[in-house]
Amino acid sequence: MKNLLLSFLGCVALMGYAQKMPIAYDFGEKFNDRHRYSNLLTIADDGDGGYILVRSYFQGLILKPKGYLLERYDKDLNLIEEYNYKFRDMQFVNGYIKNGILNLVFFNYDYNKEQYEYWVHQSATTNFNFRTEKILSISSKVVKGAYGKNYYNRNFSNGFTTTMLFDRDENGFLISTHHTKGKESKHTLHLFDANFNKRWEHDFSGEAEEKNYAFEQLTLSNDLSTAYLVGKAYFKKRRFKAEERKFEYEIVKVSSTSSNAQSFNQPGKYPEALYPILNNGELKCVGFYADRKDNRYNGLAYYELNANTLAIQKEKYNPFSQEFMYDKFGREEDKEIKNLIFKSVDVTANDEILFNAEEFFITHSMHRTGAGQRMQVDRYHYNDIVSAKLDAEGDMLWARNINKSEVTQGDEAYASYSAYSKGGKTYFFICTSSENPQLINEERLIFRQGLSRNRNVFVISLDEKGKMAYDKIIDNQEARLPLMVSKPFIDRSEDQLLFYAKRGSKKQLVEVAFE
Repeated sequence: MKNLLLSFLGCVALMGYAQKMPIAYDFGEKFNDRHRYSNLLTIADDGDGGYILVRSYFQGLILKPKGYLLERYDKDLNLIEEYNYKFRDMQFVNGYIKNGILNLVFFNYDYNKEQYEYWVHQSATTNFNFRTEKILSISSKVVKGAYGKNYYNRNFSNGFTTTMLFDRDENGFLISTHHTKGKESKHTLHLFDANFNKRWEHDFSGEAEEKNYAFEQLTLSNDLSTAYLVGKAYFKKRRFKAEERKFEYEIVKVSSTSSNAQSFNQPGKYPEALYPILNNGELKCVGFYADRKDNRYNGLAYYELNANTLAIQKEKYNPFSQEFMYDKFGREEDKEIKNLIFKSVDVTANDEILFNAEEFFITHSMHRTGAGQRMQVDRYHYNDIVSAKLDAEGDMLWARNINKSEVTQGDEAYASYSAYSKGGKTYFFICTSSENPQLINEERLIFRQGLSRNRNVFVISLDEKGKMAYDKIIDNQEARLPLMVSKPFIDRSEDQLLFYAKRGSKKQLVEVAFE
């Protein structure tokens, strides 16, 4: 009887915590799909009232990339055209639609010319017919892992590294190329607009003489004349004490003719995962900080800088509250907060800053194949959601943690989450096989991975004061196909999100709208 009573009280608390969300949804028709193995790359507005979806697909006894599937849907979510772009010889980097043109960006090494290359493949969205253009080439010997962005550790010893960063609104992008040969080091920054016109390039070699830069985030001025880059600057020749770390976070201002940098190195404060915000001519950086060099985050960092000189005009360090620590760990002590990666940042009409991050890391293990061989398996972990709100002066209004645990070896689009801000509230969409979250003391919300292959769609909301609520908006009996929640198309003008759902040989679109 006591156990039954406790279970009943738990249900009462759970029902009191759940709230009906102002959200409606609509399912498109289910369509057959003969490509069982694929990865979603992008969803976008096709410029004609419908949508374009791009997937890479794989075939063979040992799955290998074979090409790209382009699907076009009308405004009623009906599939009206499919196109198989049989191209597989380059590394996909990014894809987006601008002015009715689909752009697919690839990275490649030409062994005959001994050079790395960036290419764009372009087609009108209303009539698929691709043309190709090489937008950049850099002479170098071939190296392992030349392209990429690693948040936790970068290897500069191979001789060549490069990455491409887009600004938030995809108005332009910057390519960083760093080529080292013997004692010679050449680091160049190339800026392009969204139509792949090269605006400028800057020789960054002098500034990078004593440091190796691993850029993580980018924001651009409206006229694209100036880029602000944030990332880690690794010291090359400096000796370090045991309590020091081998890099510092910096923000770099770059144009065609000049560059300058500002480091964030307040003694005893170690910033992490900084994100630049350029709003109405004001430059700010927000992120996390640690009291020690081991990435164990202790709170939120905030900086105001002069947009011209990069001089720090204000800095604040907001420690995590007891409420936040309880959200995450309950009553456990001496637990670590680390590996947080930014997902989204929004600035309200009152210049308040809402930002959302996720606990992301990769683990590796060795797996024995049926032929007796050993191969490395990478597992991608998408765990807790961290959301915070700062006022216009950089003081923390609240920070909350949503407990979840997800791990995948395959298509990560099913894992993680997407966020949308409206009317002062932030909504998080997650897809989980868990039937209900675990609720502790009506405040601590925990989502477990679950065992079922069917998925429910939950929305968790945080209001203006950080008060948390949730609702199961789509039941797995209704949504027979799992949604790829981390890669939606977001239409802010209509307050809508469009999700792709797929399993095996079936696929459909799901539209979610705020009422």
